[in-house]
Amino acid sequence: MNDIIQELSKIGIVPVIKIDNAEDAKPLAKALIDGGLPCAEVTFRTACAKEAIAIIAKEYPDMIVGAGTVLTKAQVDDAIEAGAKFIVSPGFNPEIVKYCQAKGCPIIPGINNPSGIEAALELGLKTVKFFPAEQSGGLPMIKAMSAPYGGVTFMPTGGVSPANVNDYLAFNKIVCCGGSWMVKPDMIAAGDFEGITKLVRQAVDTMLGFKFKHFAINKDSKEDAVRDASKIESIFTIPAKVGNSSTFVGSEIEIMHSQGRGAHGHVGIQTNSVERAVYHLERRGIKFDYDSARYDKNGKMTFIYLAEEIGGFGFHICM
Repeated sequence: MNDIIQELSKIGIVPVIKIDNAEDAKPLAKALIDGGLPCAEVTFRTACAKEAIAIIAKEYPDMIVGAGTVLTKAQVDDAIEAGAKFIVSPGFNPEIVKYCQAKGCPIIPGINNPSGIEAALELGLKTVKFFPAEQSGGLPMIKAMSAPYGGVTFMPTGGVSPANVNDYLAFNKIVCCGGSWMVKPDMIAAGDFEGITKLVRQAVDTMLGFKFKHFAINKDSKEDAVRDASKIESIFTIPAKVGNSSTFVGSEIEIMHSQGRGAHGHVGIQTNSVERAVYHLERRGIKFDYDSARYDKNGKMTFIYLAEEIGGFGFHICM
């Protein structure tokens, strides 16, 4: 996978922004970064798109800024000159794709049917934009198309919202989603960048979907754990199940058969994507114990502990 696309995959959501005033580019980029989405697709729907991209690229060089709605070779040149790190087009124009490839700039062209996928494959592309996503059949259409094209991944854009973004991202052929709900034009025009930061943070939290999974209590022996589990079971009529290393009471109470992680025990927090959660939490300054990480057969991280204990409890995130 291309390095830029790999990075966008970790971020998960690409804000699609329309800037009418180039002076808004810098504070808008800061709002995106502060909210947790250090990327943007600046659309060439306005005359100041090139200038806006140039400002963002200069002021925030680590931000992954791309150009969207690119329709002509001249716009490709303008985008690259301004510092765009990737290009997105609403449809599939083979001449534009080949021009971007000759320039060494990643392009994610828009398609919404199998013929578009085959055209993309013919030019060596592995990731395409599915646009307009909801109007073209949404996730069911992507799943249907991906069946015969196993190596192709998608960036759905158009109609993606807090209500469906996690449905899209749960499908392993989707690398990220493009969306504009957190960068509303009226908020940009009003200079409400604090409000945009809050919406971006909400978008990230919605995407990660953190929720309590279970807590565990450390005990010195299996006998102690089973005794305590049986007592909880008898009081609350919650079934206990003895395992190899711990005994569960229901699905949320775990009693360890020995002194495990954490001075008192540990807490499990579920997330929609451990890898994205690690990426975003590290950006917030959280450190992880990578020696504790677990991976599935495809090399995807499924479990990891935070490096720090909280209140005498270890905390791990998991699927």
